[in-house]
Amino acid sequence: MKTVWVRMLSPVLALGLIGGAVKAQTPTVPSPTVAAPAQQPKPATVRVVLQTSEGAIVLELEKDRAPITTRNFLRYVDERRYDNQTFYRALDMAENFGLIQAGVTVMKPGQKPIPPIAHEPTTLTGLSHQTGTVSMARRALGTAQSDFFIAVGDMSSLDAQPDKPGDNQGFAAFGRVTEGLDVVMKIMRGPINPALGAKDGMAGQMLANPVRILSARRMEQSGK
Repeated sequence: MKTVWVRMLSPVLALGLIGGAVKAQTPTVPSPTVAAPAQQPKPATVRVVLQTSEGAIVLELEKDRAPITTRNFLRYVDERRYDNQTFYRALDMAENFGLIQAGVTVMKPGQKPIPPIAHEPTTLTGLSHQTGTVSMARRALGTAQSDFFIAVGDMSSLDAQPDKPGDNQGFAAFGRVTEGLDVVMKIMRGPINPALGAKDGMAGQMLANPVRILSARRMEQSGK
């Protein structure tokens, strides 16, 4: 914001004196400045790269605005739990509108499940589901674990809507894609196996050829 200068002018005082007119000196008044408001620091983020069999997808995660969800996701990353998992679901509803979903479907020997996390609604984080938003999949509130999805298009209907009836808390958005949206689109448009997903209510949404996540790694080692 530019500094605003406010100039104060004092009127010239004319004194009529016997013997002649004398012009008074205009006092010098310094021009005060209006201090620019302090800029709020940008919320801290952490970048993660998903190397998939179709190319790299870079995520920027909202460490400050969605701390619970981001911390959970980073635990899966740091423990290498997303390695060799897959994007297995693709919902291609219209041109440039849909989502892709991935998660841990097979655990390594000796691993124990990570407990579900508390729900962080968009009314709390200030985020919204738009193209490239990464968000947690869930069933009931507080059931999110490893599964996440990436939105394509304006999917703000997935935001929390507390004025609506029923489960109106939406999904926990916690970041966005900064690179590799073309890879997201390619996965979303992949062929579907219509025989899969019926028992989970996802018939017609399961990829015939799930896309492997070769690795998931932090790009910046800044505070876990």
